[in-house]
Amino acid sequence: MPDSLDQPPAAGASRQALQRVLFGGVYGTVLASSLASALDHDTGQPNPGYDALWIMVAALAAAASHGYAHAIAHWTPGGRKTTVEAARSVVTEWPLVAAAVPTVAVLLGSWAGWWSEAGGIGVALLLNTAALFGWGLWAARSAGQGWARACRVGAVDLLLGLLIVAVNALSH
Repeated sequence: MPDSLDQPPAAGASRQALQRVLFGGVYGTVLASSLASALDHDTGQPNPGYDALWIMVAALAAAASHGYAHAIAHWTPGGRKTTVEAARSVVTEWPLVAAAVPTVAVLLGSWAGWWSEAGGIGVALLLNTAALFGWGLWAARSAGQGWARACRVGAVDLLLGLLIVAVNALSH
């Protein structure tokens, strides 16, 4: 059944796929930024490789749990087998994991000695804050909004990133 009376079913499915990408992108970027900030405050020896591993594990776990919960919430008696539906739903959460990849890559650069762990966290937070603006801009433009409104939406997403940066700075 179409999402609206104006759109054919294919347009509704395409719109839903784009919404998943945008949701996963924002959620994954915020998750990666928050975890990078939190892992920056451990009391042991800096280990950005360990931090990168745990950010990816957390992103994969979040994607799997969100996809599984989504499949179970929409399961109906007589529908597809729950395991097949859950597996499909988990796979559609790939944007959440993909959004964490830049943070993981920056931390792996720190692990390789390109910069310090704190420097890597700073680069990741800056990159992710810019990405959040981009996610908001893309979402608004995809929804047919003009450039001014799209920039405002991007700015609100950017504020999420700045909030994480501010909390990270204040907690040192």
